[in-house]
Amino acid sequence: MIEKTDKTRPGSIRPGALRSPMLALTAAVAVALLAGCAARTDSVTVGAVPDDYRTNHPIVIAEQEQVIDLPVAASERGMTKMQRTALGGFLSDYDRNAAPVLNILVPVGSYNQAAAAQAGADFAHFAKKHGVPASRIALSSYQATSADVSAPVRVTYSAIKAQTNKCGRWPEDIAETSQNKHYENFGCSYQNNLAAQLENPADLLGPRKQSEIDAERRSNVIDAYRNAPVWVDSAVREVDY
Repeated sequence: MIEKTDKTRPGSIRPGALRSPMLALTAAVAVALLAGCAARTDSVTVGAVPDDYRTNHPIVIAEQEQVIDLPVAASERGMTKMQRTALGGFLSDYDRNAAPVLNILVPVGSYNQAAAAQAGADFAHFAKKHGVPASRIALSSYQATSADVSAPVRVTYSAIKAQTNKCGRWPEDIAETSQNKHYENFGCSYQNNLAAQLENPADLLGPRKQSEIDAERRSNVIDAYRNAPVWVDSAVREVDY
């Protein structure tokens, strides 16, 4: 037979005597844990690390030097067909509205000095015929590195281009995906191709203004719309209004 404990006997422990201290201890531990979590949450900024290819490889508009080196043989006299084709393609991107300075640098002290000087003069004449103002053509010279080599004639001008950073950066292991982020080179080629396809980089800065309305063309379109026949049903019956 089990003897019941006398609740009033000295030295006996009441069931409710431990409840209040245990609850107080549990509440204190919970408050400490919550305080630690709150402090840790405040120190972390969500989204601080960019994970967007447009942010990692932004397209920027900047002035860029356009350069072409045209080889000139010592036996040549004047512009060749190959040089004409190459220079024509190079000048196809020349902005005739902005009209930047076109620099033609002829080598001095090289094996082909005489031929290069004549070719440079022909290049300047060719540029004038293709819309480059004569006042924007600068014919100058540069010192060749050796008298035994045939140095090229360099043609340059500045242009506003849309560009981004170079591709091929692999600073980290591509297999490391613990942070669930894309790799460094992700989207770089796409951004470079998009920048290269822009005919007018200013389109990235804002829309162009609306062009003037062609009143004559508008009248023709409206008249054609008004005078067009109206067909109804499947019998292809013309209705004359």
